[in-house]
Amino acid sequence: MTVVSAQISATFKRVQTGSCPAEKWAPTPPERGLLHIWQCVGPTAQLHPERVLLPRPVLQAALGEHHGLLLTQGGIVYSFGELFWRDQRVPLSAPVLEVNLLGKMVVSVAAGGFHCGALTEQGAVYMWGENTAGQCGLTERGGTTSIAVSEPCPVSVVDNEVIPPAAVRVVDLALGREHSLALSAQSELWAWGSGCQLGLVTSTFPVWRPQKVEHLAGRHVMQVACGAYHSLALVLSLPPQNSNTHNPSENMEWGQSLQYSVTEREDSFTVDGGHYCPLGVELTEDTTDETSPRRRALGWRLHSGGRSRGCSPGSATGSLSEENTKEKNVLVGHTDPLTQTDGGPRSHLLSGWRSNKKSSLTHEVEFQNLLQKLSSHSLEMQPTSGPGDADSLSSYTSDESCVSSTPSTDLLSSSYKEDSPIKSQTNRPYSSSPVCLEDIGFYLETQIQTLQGKKSSSLSNIRQKGKAAGSRRCSLPGTPTGHTSGSPWRQQSGARRLSSGGHSQAAATEEDGHRLPFLNTEVWSWGRGSEGQLGHGDQLARLQPLCIKTLTAEEVIQVAAGSHHSLALTAHCQVYSWGSNMCGQLGHVNSPAMVPQQAKLSDGLRVWGVSAGQSHSVLVADGDCVQPVLLYCGQQQELVSVPSKKSPHIPRSSQRSPSRAESYAVRPTLLPFCMEMGYISSVCSGGQTCGVLADQNVMGFISALHELASRERQFYCWMNSVRRLLVSPLRNREKVCPSLGEPCSHLFFSLCESFVRLSTLIGRHSTSLTYFLQNAQGRDVTSLPLLTHIVHFMDIYKDYCSSVGDFQVMNGFQSLQKLSLECLGSQQIILSQLSVSDLSVSGDVDLVSLFYWPLQQLHHYNRVLLKLETCFDVLTTEYQSLHQGCTQYESLSLSLLRKKKEAEATFFFWKTHSGKITEVLRLPQRRVICESSSRSLTLQNAGRFSNHWFILFNDALVHTQFSTHHVYPLTCLWVKPVTDDSSGLYAIRVTCPEESFTVVASTPQEKNKWLRFLNQAVDQELGGGGQRSSSGLTAVSRTASYVFTAEGRFKDAQYTGGWLAGRVHGRGTMKWPDGRTYRGNFKNGLEDGYGECIIPNKVLNRPDSYQGHWRNGKIQGFGKYKYASGEVYEGCFADGQRHGYGMLSSGKLAKNSPSVFVGHWVHDKKTGYGVYDDISRGEKYMGQWLDEQRHGNAVVVTQYGVYYEGTFRDNKMSGPGLVVSEDDTALHGEFSDDWIINGKGVLALSNGDYLEGLFSGEWTTGLKVVGTYTKPVGEDPEIRDRNILLRLGQYRVPTDQKWVCVFDECWTRLGCDATRSGDGSTAWENIAVTISTARRHSSDLSRSQIKVLECLEFIPQHANPVTTANYDNIRRYLTKARHTPVHPLGWLVETLVTVYRMTYVGVGSNRRLLRQAVQEVQAYLTQFYSIIRFLFPGLPEDGGVIPDPPSSPSKCRHDSNTSQQSVMVLSCSSLLLPLVLPRLYPPLFTLYCLQEEQLEAQYWDRIIRLNKQPDQSLLHFLGVQEKFWPVWMSILGEKKQIVSSSKDACFVSAVETLQQISTTFTPSDKLIVIQKTFEELTQEVKPMLDGDFLWCMDDLLPLFLYVVLRARRVVSHTHTHTHTHTHTHTRSQKMEW
Repeated sequence: MTVVSAQISATFKRVQTGSCPAEKWAPTPPERGLLHIWQCVGPTAQLHPERVLLPRPVLQAALGEHHGLLLTQGGIVYSFGELFWRDQRVPLSAPVLEVNLLGKMVVSVAAGGFHCGALTEQGAVYMWGENTAGQCGLTERGGTTSIAVSEPCPVSVVDNEVIPPAAVRVVDLALGREHSLALSAQSELWAWGSGCQLGLVTSTFPVWRPQKVEHLAGRHVMQVACGAYHSLALVLSLPPQNSNTHNPSENMEWGQSLQYSVTEREDSFTVDGGHYCPLGVELTEDTTDETSPRRRALGWRLHSGGRSRGCSPGSATGSLSEENTKEKNVLVGHTDPLTQTDGGPRSHLLSGWRSNKKSSLTHEVEFQNLLQKLSSHSLEMQPTSGPGDADSLSSYTSDESCVSSTPSTDLLSSSYKEDSPIKSQTNRPYSSSPVCLEDIGFYLETQIQTLQGKKSSSLSNIRQKGKAAGSRRCSLPGTPTGHTSGSPWRQQSGARRLSSGGHSQAAATEEDGHRLPFLNTEVWSWGRGSEGQLGHGDQLARLQPLCIKTLTAEEVIQVAAGSHHSLALTAHCQVYSWGSNMCGQLGHVNSPAMVPQQAKLSDGLRVWGVSAGQSHSVLVADGDCVQPVLLYCGQQQELVSVPSKKSPHIPRSSQRSPSRAESYAVRPTLLPFCMEMGYISSVCSGGQTCGVLADQNVMGFISALHELASRERQFYCWMNSVRRLLVSPLRNREKVCPSLGEPCSHLFFSLCESFVRLSTLIGRHSTSLTYFLQNAQGRDVTSLPLLTHIVHFMDIYKDYCSSVGDFQVMNGFQSLQKLSLECLGSQQIILSQLSVSDLSVSGDVDLVSLFYWPLQQLHHYNRVLLKLETCFDVLTTEYQSLHQGCTQYESLSLSLLRKKKEAEATFFFWKTHSGKITEVLRLPQRRVICESSSRSLTLQNAGRFSNHWFILFNDALVHTQFSTHHVYPLTCLWVKPVTDDSSGLYAIRVTCPEESFTVVASTPQEKNKWLRFLNQAVDQELGGGGQRSSSGLTAVSRTASYVFTAEGRFKDAQYTGGWLAGRVHGRGTMKWPDGRTYRGNFKNGLEDGYGECIIPNKVLNRPDSYQGHWRNGKIQGFGKYKYASGEVYEGCFADGQRHGYGMLSSGKLAKNSPSVFVGHWVHDKKTGYGVYDDISRGEKYMGQWLDEQRHGNAVVVTQYGVYYEGTFRDNKMSGPGLVVSEDDTALHGEFSDDWIINGKGVLALSNGDYLEGLFSGEWTTGLKVVGTYTKPVGEDPEIRDRNILLRLGQYRVPTDQKWVCVFDECWTRLGCDATRSGDGSTAWENIAVTISTARRHSSDLSRSQIKVLECLEFIPQHANPVTTANYDNIRRYLTKARHTPVHPLGWLVETLVTVYRMTYVGVGSNRRLLRQAVQEVQAYLTQFYSIIRFLFPGLPEDGGVIPDPPSSPSKCRHDSNTSQQSVMVLSCSSLLLPLVLPRLYPPLFTLYCLQEEQLEAQYWDRIIRLNKQPDQSLLHFLGVQEKFWPVWMSILGEKKQIVSSSKDACFVSAVETLQQISTTFTPSDKLIVIQKTFEELTQEVKPMLDGDFLWCMDDLLPLFLYVVLRARRVVSHTHTHTHTHTHTHTRSQKMEW
């Protein structure tokens, strides 16, 4: 190797003195990122790669025509070569630093023909170099367009289709001769520059600003590559249109093969002919003309492109007006609209490149010079010309439909130079014909006639343009750029490189760095196709991207483009090439190839990297060893030509191309010096230069990575061959199903699918490893797919091993062996070469070994990961990740090896024991573990001549006896040894859900063996590894499924859930064949706990459903039962019957009269107190029940306001009773039938008169009266007796007998018996268990509810004496419990509210029930307080005293000297009313309103009348002294005087305070509001008086009345609510006091 130490030292000095980061760089070359560059011309043996030494590792190299770019670690960019835009020539040994890119964090570079590009981590693009065709994408500066950009400048890629326009984040760059392509993070393609290779629908060139390639819109572009004048794109295939999957993206995520043919693929991607023709040209009416296509295209070329090579359309020597341009377009006449160019500022494009700016030549002289050149050239075309390279004249003459920036006239003006003769190819069968002089003459004659008196800027200064082009490029036109976007991994070097962990996006569509690459890809091409470089089978150009159909199903993972040839690399390491093959650069003898053809590679070589240059191709491949090798095909011998006198320093690339007789390699050959470079990671080409990035093998790390990738690629090639030669032919064969039989056919297809899934996984993994090696920036071993996708790898391998084992167990391979001989034929020899084991006795391929071979790859994973593990310290993250992966793959390998042996043993078992029973027991997934054919195990107490055979499979224990057999699933099998040795038997106890039996072993060793096998099999079947259980017991508690067969409640039922020692236990689901279903808890084999049950009702065709508690297999406790008839019962059950408190709602399906009953039930019947609301009749019954009938004292109210009170018997009201109408007319008498009055009675009218006598009839229809009418006068004792007789409430049920069932249920939930006695600690434990269970099983709880439940789980200090210090804790606990229905106290409050509203809402809103409602609330408080005192024994009785906490003696003496000790009097009302009254207040408020309706109306009339007066008038009327009258009022901080007409201005704060009384419920809260009102009054009066004063009632009462009046006025429309508050407050005070 050539190393110039002095030049390298100078390079270091130059870099350190620049603007790069200030750090000391050691001159020692790095161990990774080593760059080697050499020229491809010259004999192979004489090539000497030059080592480029830089202070940092090289991450990427990009090569152009005569220049190159280097990207080193840290985002630093260097340039070398012929930098024409700076007039510099930089040697390779001393590359120059691109200072303008320092600090930009460049992650990728690209080199075009004569321009450069860089991509930053943020996705920004920087371009510099030649810009004559707009390839740098820069706009005009200072009025003129720059034709050269000397320093990197940003290029904005903006998407103007969105609002507002957004900047596009670029992840990849590819540059050609005159165009540039950018791939965005959204996988969209953007282009700028000139020529049809852009793929844009435009007629204006150059394209200065990046534009989106709309033809690929909606497709996922993954990689791009640029040739000289053509482009390639790697695109993700679309899913088939007839796919059955609902989510194709999920299927494609793991690379599942798309099962459709190539024909289907072609149909799915056919372009609508109404928009595009096959050439990609937009069809218009102007495309049809009588003029020949050749002349018309040639005329357009000569007219629009008379400029130097590389210039954009419209370039000219002199200025050209817009009129001239338009006139010329008209003269040409028959051109496509896309071929028209405007005459804008592009006429000045060459001004900066010309050496002579004089343009005094007339057009006649220019034509003469051109004709002279053409004549001299025609003489050179006569002899036999060599093939030339890709820059031959024929490369341009056939692109007649291409709108290019370098048309054929460029060739005439730049390559027909005096000193650079070119020979055209005439002897190539597939080459296009050269330019004929007839066409040129035809065009020149037309131009001479049309340019009289005008200068043709397109044809002037041809000689000067040729010289300028020669001095600037020093190469022939069409010299290849050889730049792909690099390989697919280059996309990751963009904005995604750091985040994706080194995986490529090409063929990968990686949304993040943890997905494997996809292989279902397509290759699209567009641009010039004169050499067939587009791969469509012709030499036509394409204006729009077009899919290459022949590569659609080839799993292409990388594309590369040379000057006029293209390469495609597949996942199975094959290289397809097409295009120009004059120097053998395609790697095969076909010249040229217009469709992709495989390169001819030696056996054993697997290519995994490609690059294309001017006339050569370089391949990276796996050889016999781990270290990669380089393959080369193309030009090898150094070119010979006469150097130009005017251009003495023309590089070799600009000289004459070799002839066919000169040396070049047609087949890829090995470069011997590649072994000296180290481990090659990537290769690049450009012009006639090649470059290689390599790494040194430090501690075996690099070699281990290459070994992993190489072995995986080899493995995928093997699997692809087996799939192609064996699996696919057999799968598609029609006789496969009849030959294999029904069960084996399904297993075979399952095996094929598993093989395809595994093969796809390996292919994606090998591709990912290739990208991993090629990405120098992202080699983080923790991101290896083997580690990040370890679960997916293990699942795929497990599934594949199971498929092979199942097919083997069912004897499928024996039938398949014969079928494969018939199907394969001559390919059997090829398949035998792929066989990894010895052939069978008959010489055939052993299919069993062949299909089991992929499992060996797991051992390779383990070995390579172990090698990588040794390269890291034990404490590093890399070591931990590698060690964990190594352990898991080793465990998986051993596990699958055991499965393989089990399948083989099972196969031989079925082969040995053939019979009818064994055929029934033979299942694909079933494996034999052991069997007792030698009487090693028998049934206890079996007969002497009995025959018991036990077979242990991996899923069941089978007991056969003669011709019968019993199968016991292992999931429901419990095994334990019998420890009683008194019998002397080696017994094992086997327990099953429906039976138990004991087996006896012949020896202790047999007993231990069977115990071990049984426990391990059960453990493995239950989901364990089968290793943790030996001869001991397996899990007594487990989850399993079982179908009951014995007689009983569960006959034929299928159960799935928990088990305990052979009995259902825990949560589970039981399903019966008749449709019954139970989901819930079980205990000791029966339903116990909370559960949900569905019971079908065949008569009504609707099911009954129950949700609630069970005990011992019966409904027991609280629950909700929905009947098929529409009735709904929610309440308590006992022994499957409604018993205790419950509410039954009857719908229209059950009866003609919908109704609701809430009350007490006994043995499924209404018995005790209850409320029945007959909705259709409008009656509500509140009284006693007996055996579903109304029986006992009761009150009945109707919707018409009639009030009944009396005694019921046999569901009818009989005996003495009372009825009161809406107008207060009351009757007390004898009732004989339902609502029928018959007997003595007293009728009291609303005016106070009485009618006493005999009554008969019904109250609602009319009464017959025989009696005496009395009008009372004075006080008569008889009148007092009659009033007592008509008093309400004498026949109603006492309040202490109401809702006893509700309180009984609460006591039951606390764990107390029927006598309401029990232990307080037990009650608190029950509360804690209930709340904890509810919190675990309720998934819809909010965060606040969870916090409340967590607080209530803690048992408070309930046994300590209650003092004023801990009393507030009790109140807070009760408040939280009240808001939680799962708490027994919370349930009690909710239930009391329910029954209270059920009683007094709706029809029950009768004002005569007010007294009853108030007494009922008092009864609630009394019984509720007894429960509270049971939970907190330290609380005193109602009205007792709560003392202060005891203090120290000194403090007690101090308190005795100062004041007396304070005490607190506790009442149940003060403690419980805040909990209960807010929920009971609405119905109670309604009753108060109805009771005081007349007084309320009178009261409100007075309020309205008094509130009409002004403040001062009202104060005077109420007798408020004038010293209390306010004079000033404050409005928004401003003082305003109160005048005589002011309203609502006095005592505003006191009025607002008093209005808050409507928001309170308890008397204590209302008193607090009144107290605050007094305080507000005092604060407002104080400023009016001098000194302190003491309120007296004569002063306070009138002022408070004013506040009350104003408060009522402000809250208008709610006067009834407020007035009733006063009554509620008074009566509540009486209740509390």
